[in-house]
Amino acid sequence: MITFFRKIRKNLLSEGKSIRYLKYAIGEIILVVIGILIALQINNWNQNRMDNKVEHIYLHGLKVEFQISKLKLEELISVIHKNYSGAQEILKYIHSKNELPSESEFSKLLYQTFSEDVAFNPNTSLIYEMINSGNLKNLKNTNLRKHLTNWISTLEDVSKQEEELASQRIKVIDMFRTNEASLSVVFKQAGVYSDLGLPKSKNEMSNLGLLESTAFENNVLIFILTCYATEKAHFQPLMRDLDTILDLIRKEIEQQ
Repeated sequence: MITFFRKIRKNLLSEGKSIRYLKYAIGEIILVVIGILIALQINNWNQNRMDNKVEHIYLHGLKVEFQISKLKLEELISVIHKNYSGAQEILKYIHSKNELPSESEFSKLLYQTFSEDVAFNPNTSLIYEMINSGNLKNLKNTNLRKHLTNWISTLEDVSKQEEELASQRIKVIDMFRTNEASLSVVFKQAGVYSDLGLPKSKNEMSNLGLLESTAFENNVLIFILTCYATEKAHFQPLMRDLDTILDLIRKEIEQQ
């Protein structure tokens, strides 16, 4: 094709047809420009198609990741509800001197309230990979990108609050490190002593005396306040953020 055009130019010049040659040269330039533009358009189309494919993969991966995280957070909120309710029940017994629980009831209440730690462990492998590799830019929705970036910093704040809650939980448990309370009695009465494979013990002292302890009451009160703050000021806003991100992801997938 190039040889063909060269022959035409040569013939025009040899025949002295300068004006026709000039027109032809301009036309050839226009054809070359059109060819370049078409090539660029095809290249852009291929690039956009590849970008859309990558975005599609990331969106579906993020959807699964955040759905799993939501299930984990829902489970964790149910745990903190149980801990909060148990601590309130203990506080009720502290203030109702005429209505004390049995040793078995108190042990089960203590075990159910303070045996489980509260720590949110969301699935973040994909979002961290996207941020660290710079692939977060593959998501076209700027609002979604903003929420995903904020999500990481929010998790750091929640983690600090969980550490505070764990600290208050440990302070209650630490009261069983003294001679005034027996953890083995709690395990026995709660029915978990044999499950833990612990050796038989003759310790049958009562833990009901804790209900008379001001230090125990203070620790339970602080635990209740920390549970309340963890749920209301951290877990509930976190759940709203999670729902917002999932909604944005679903909308982006539907538009593809």
